Amino acid sequence: MLWLGVHLPVLSLASLAAERGPAAAAEPLALIGQHRLLAVNAAARALGLAPGMKRATALALCPTLQLGAADDARDARALHDAAHRLMVFTPSVVLCPPQALLAELQPSLRCFGGLAALREQLLAALAPLAQPLQLAWAPSAQGAAWLARWAPDDTAPAALTHAVLAPPPPPGGGHSRDPAWAALQQRLDALPASALADSPAQAEALQALGLATLADWRRQPRAGLARRFGPAPLDALDRAWGTCPDPRQPLQPPERFAEHLELPGRTDDADRLLEAATLLLGRLGAWARALQARVGRFTLVFHHETRLRAGPAGEAGAHTSPFTLALAEPSADPAHWRALLRERLAREPLAAPVLGLTLRCDDPVRSPGPPAALFDEPGASGEGLVRLLERLQARLGEHSVGRLAPRAEHRPEQASATEPLPAWERARSAPPPPAARLTRPAWLLPQPLPLPEQQARPWLDGQPLRLLAGPERIESGWWDGAPVARDYFIAQTPQQALLWIYRLRPAPPAGQPGWFLHGRFA
Repeated sequence: MLWLGVHLPVLSLASLAAERGPAAAAEPLALIGQHRLLAVNAAARALGLAPGMKRATALALCPTLQLGAADDARDARALHDAAHRLMVFTPSVVLCPPQALLAELQPSLRCFGGLAALREQLLAALAPLAQPLQLAWAPSAQGAAWLARWAPDDTAPAALTHAVLAPPPPPGGGHSRDPAWAALQQRLDALPASALADSPAQAEALQALGLATLADWRRQPRAGLARRFGPAPLDALDRAWGTCPDPRQPLQPPERFAEHLELPGRTDDADRLLEAATLLLGRLGAWARALQARVGRFTLVFHHETRLRAGPAGEAGAHTSPFTLALAEPSADPAHWRALLRERLAREPLAAPVLGLTLRCDDPVRSPGPPAALFDEPGASGEGLVRLLERLQARLGEHSVGRLAPRAEHRPEQASATEPLPAWERARSAPPPPAARLTRPAWLLPQPLPLPEQQARPWLDGQPLRLLAGPERIESGWWDGAPVARDYFIAQTPQQALLWIYRLRPAPPAGQPGWFLHGRFA
């Protein structure tokens, strides 16, 4: 087996910075707990701030320092987001709170082009997290977790190519003869003994006994260590060395996505709101890809202060502004969703400042996506028609962009109507349009144009028309007070243009037009 350990050493600070927005990366920012700095970003470190410093001292050195409290729920959301990004490569992703992940990647090697190619794709997938990562590869899950934290090495040693097929060493201690397992055991032996400690008190007890490394532990009698520290440290050693089973429960993504983001301060600036929503949209995309699904509809809710949304007479108003985006074609592209949201915010400005955002998606689309082309097609890299229509709807409004839809009507001027473009859910459930059995022009004139008649033939622009097909008789509408009785023909001009014309039935009195132009063929 081949396990990847991912340790995120500054997860708490990075999750705080991500929720504060891109501007927080350039400003001094610190995580605080019990009136002391727990972690600082690069901008704060450049000003002389360091973990362990008292809050008052830090503010004296940097009055503009932004402070944020540790938040386990915020860290859990960030850790789940990282796990969802790894699930593109394997379903066997394990959470190791508070700052680590494990991924079993042996079945993925062939799918992603080998160990080196897989590593590059993993790093690219995790890059949007915008925080340092400590990676380690090992043939055991516990070994990968320890190495990622205490001795990271993301270069994927070549010996691991053999490790994916090599069995673990037999029980009973000692080093394995297999080169991959032997290399793992040598690296584990050099790790500090504090890797086994689950509390600061236990770490101090280990140090008092003079057990500096895991190799020192393994040289001690197991019975004595078990009496003093319990069986847990020895079990962890056995799992890391591969001498006992190490079953892990993989993460199962939720069937529904719902995530809330509190803003650092109220704002009605569309650009700042779009930046905040970008974080949630990125996590929505990672969740959808982890489910191997796409998103057809999602709702972004803006939360306002109660008093800011009160009515003119002081009555309570709505405290939220929901923006629902229904896509014409499901996708898992956060950049496209962001573009649609930008157009929507420009068209519908918010009536009150916003304190927080909630993003929800209740029905991911499990159907397969559009098939990929075997060969590159001209124009395939440009913006597709569906996405163009979605952006126009977001910019102009859903009812401002429509399509022609057939109606159960024989009169040509009433046989079609304009309707809004359907969202994906409605388009999926709508019956297919009836198959066209008659030749019709795509567009009709707003009003039929009378045609002069000479020698029983219709004329247009001083030239006679030649009848190619017809007549097609249409008699309808006697029940609603707008009856028609016409014989339709397909006519051709001397310039080879095709027209759709009709003759009234019965023939009108002398001096009145009997032929009319109703449509033009493209």
